[in-house]
Amino acid sequence: MRPLHESDYPVIDTDPIFSRVVRYMRPLDYTVWAATAASGPAFIYWLDKYHYTGGKSQLGRAMKIVGAFSTIGGFLTAYQMSSARFFGISENAREIRKYRQEYLKLKAEGKPMHGKSTLPLSIQRISSSYSTGAFLNFDVIPIFNFINHPFHSHSKGVIPDEDEDDDE
Repeated sequence: MRPLHESDYPVIDTDPIFSRVVRYMRPLDYTVWAATAASGPAFIYWLDKYHYTGGKSQLGRAMKIVGAFSTIGGFLTAYQMSSARFFGISENAREIRKYRQEYLKLKAEGKPMHGKSTLPLSIQRISSSYSTGAFLNFDVIPIFNFINHPFHSHSKGVIPDEDEDDDE
């Protein structure tokens, strides 16, 4: 398949499955997730402490609600950072090494790289069309790929040359 865009880094997978994106997260991604999750309740605490309105404080309830939203926001940010490396938007040498190791391991076991699906091919194609590059639109609606399908694209050289024809 043809890559969707030109980039400075190789495209590993234009539509990685959710579990692979999470498995390939770097420590920086987890740090951003944790910092984002902590910043919401910290901001609410600061507001309550320095902008006290004089009424009954709802600090506990507010911190729980904001904590939940900032944890979700932190996860989406970390997921987007990890997905950007699969898409070739940011540096991805570590992910290419892991992807090749995973590919060789699955090939030795006789399993396909992108898993098997029991869904009809037409549904797999629709799923792929919705989730390919969807991480770029998380501000509108977060869509993840939970479906194994054969509609993936990658740059030449990500998978060893002798296996290029086998993968597609």
